[in-house]
Amino acid sequence: MTEVTDLNLAHYVRDVEDFPKPGIVFKDITPLLADGAALKCCVQRMADRFRDEKIDVIAAAEARGFLFATPLAIELGVGVVPIRKPGKLPYQKTSYSYDLEYGTDTLEMHVDGIAAGQNVLVVDDLLATGGTVEACCKMIDERDAHIVSCAFLIELAFLNGAEKLAPHPVFSLLKYD
Repeated sequence: MTEVTDLNLAHYVRDVEDFPKPGIVFKDITPLLADGAALKCCVQRMADRFRDEKIDVIAAAEARGFLFATPLAIELGVGVVPIRKPGKLPYQKTSYSYDLEYGTDTLEMHVDGIAAGQNVLVVDDLLATGGTVEACCKMIDERDAHIVSCAFLIELAFLNGAEKLAPHPVFSLLKYD
């Protein structure tokens, strides 16, 4: 197991009140990203959780998911499949549209990014209502791949996003109730 520094990662997450609208307390991870030791600790803790799992590839949601998926993939010795907003991927792709509070959104993934039977770890920075990662999981499920888990730096447990991702397991480094 890789040595992990003993940092309290919650100290590197800043609360920003009334962002993006009144009544919301935004969990700002930029202080964590700006601190090399905290970022390394975060990646190592995620890697240590999945080091003994059979993972073939990491799928990451645009855009902050990329910030954790890439160093995690390097640490685990696997590749990364980016899942992006429409119009960002140049090759043949599959897409999934999903409902938001006010409207819909769509995500896309290259058709050859994940093969049938592969073991996939889905990574994003934050789990709130679960809509984005649920869309990622739907596309991965359509590829007949196996989702090992969905991993996050932060989970806002009071929004019940993990329920939306069931039956896929959820792992979060920091959980806010």
